[in-house]
This record gives sequence, structure tokens and C-alpha cells, in this order.
Amino acid sequence: MKIFVYNYRRDDEEEFFELFSKQYQVTLGISEKSPTVESAKLAEGYECVSVITTKIDAAILGKFHEVGVRFISTRTIGFDHIDLEKAKELGIKVGNATYSPSSVADYAIMLILMSLRKMKLILNRTNYQNFALDGVRGRELPTLTVGVLGTGRIGRCVIEHLSGFGCNILAYDLYESEEVKRYAKYVALEEILQSSDIITLHMPATEDNEHLIQAETIRKMKDNVVIVNTARGSLIDTEALIEGLESGKIGAAALDVVENESRLFYKDCSTRVIGNHELLLLKSYPNVILTPHTAFYTDQAVSDMVENSIKSCCLFLQGEKNPWEVA
Repeated sequence: MKIFVYNYRRDDEEEFFELFSKQYQVTLGISEKSPTVESAKLAEGYECVSVITTKIDAAILGKFHEVGVRFISTRTIGFDHIDLEKAKELGIKVGNATYSPSSVADYAIMLILMSLRKMKLILNRTNYQNFALDGVRGRELPTLTVGVLGTGRIGRCVIEHLSGFGCNILAYDLYESEEVKRYAKYVALEEILQSSDIITLHMPATEDNEHLIQAETIRKMKDNVVIVNTARGSLIDTEALIEGLESGKIGAAALDVVENESRLFYKDCSTRVIGNHELLLLKSYPNVILTPHTAFYTDQAVSDMVENSIKSCCLFLQGEKNPWEVA
């Protein structure tokens, strides 16, 4: 079996690709480049390709189809970077890759705690030997209500881990989980917005929930609310978030994902001017923590992503049922 791998990262993925390609008896073609109309030809002779979060649009899919690609596995849980409608039209199947939910869950809880304790401001001050207490008094998690939007694998893990802190936990999802009910109470979205001191997002990106957090929903939230997003940037209307922060309605935000991140995140932009004004504005606020889509990034998660992408391709090539196939 043969798989062509794009965005091959030698510093962290290589050891796992070598390990699992031998384990599953797979021959790999590799490129450190992202898929483009030009680089799609590298996959000629390969029915399966493995990619990450780079955009796979209709033009690239057309070239993949021309060279014989029949299955695309993204080494990520999210797959909104792939034009699924065009893939279906061309008969190309698409799969994602699950990984350890603790990676993102623990990161989200870390961001919650850092936001409540104003850690960005404390660390920035400490760098300049300012050890004053004014303005850095925090809040304690056990006295607060956390609203968890989305109770899939990661959302459930967040809820289970949060239960040890003694806080009140509310949950919202279209599909309720009996496991979640051991630790949290399912309520309507409206109640989450009105009752939560902290709102943490763990939903996939869909047309239905784009800009779930926007001006109208922010107005319904408690004053001084903390918003944490380790899911997808499109869940939050960035302009409305900025307005909420500047008005004081939102007390803090911690964002591992933002809108229009794909041209910046995972790239070294230190020597060039960044054109994303909203991102630069958010980065400047003392009550906003901004990280570059790294919540997933642990040794176990990288291992899982590589292994499950390879397994997904193998199942497709073998014509067997594939739990990672999404379209």
C-alpha cells in the first residue's frame, strides 16, 4: 500500500511516520510542501494522500483527481479546510484523524486558569521587574460556573477534568451524552450564555454554528465573562469579540484559534508585516491570551494523528469500514 504525505514535518512527525509505516507495511511518498495545484502532481501513482490544515480547494482537488487520488486523510480532527462538496463531486473520499482528547482538554483548562488569574499581565509585568499587586487580583474556579459548548470527545474530557475543581458545569450539545450527565447539567444555549462565568468552545466548524459567538449572543452573557476557544476560529465573530472586550462586557479571552489564521499560524512571521489587523489588536490586549493553534500539540497527539491517518488510508485501500471517513 502507498500513501503520499504532504506537510511532512521532520522535527516531530518523522519518527512516527517511520514507526507506523513499518507497522502497517505502507510505502510513503513525502513532501514538506503544502498541497497546491502545482505540487498535486507529486501524488501521481498514489490513491491516498495525507495532509494537515492547509486549504484544499476545488482547484487542488481537481488536480488530485487528475493524478488518480481517491482518498484524502487530514491528520486533524477538523476538516473544514477541505472543499467537501467538490470532493464528493469528483468521487474523492475524505477522512479525518482523531487523537488524544486530553491534549486539547488540558490546554483549554490551562487557558481558563491563566485567564482567571490574569497570568498574561502578571508575566508581562514580571519581565520588567514590576511586582505590584494592583490590577492582578484573580478569581477562583470553584466559585464560578463554566459553560461547555460541545460535548464530543474533547468537550467530555474537559468536563471530566473540570469536575475535579469543584465548579458548577453546564453543557450544551445537540446530542446529549450520558457520561457528561455524571459531571454536568445539560441546558439550552440561552442558559449557558446567561449563566456562565466562563464559556469554553469545543464544537466543529459548520455552516450552522459560524459566528455562534457574535454581538447578540455576547449581549446575553454575564458581565466580565471569560471566553475560551480551542476549537475553530469561525465560531467567534472577531469584530464582535473586540467590541465586547473594549466595552468591558468580556472580562478576558483566551484564543488558540482565530478567523483567517491559515496564512499565519505555523509560519515564522517575525520578519514581515502581518496584515491581520484584528489579530494584532487582540494580541495587544492585556486580558487576551493568543496562541497559534497549538492546543493539540503533544507527543501522544502527534503519534495518534500520524497513526490514525495511516490506518484510515489502509482501511480505504482495503475496502473496509472506516471510522474516520467523514465524506
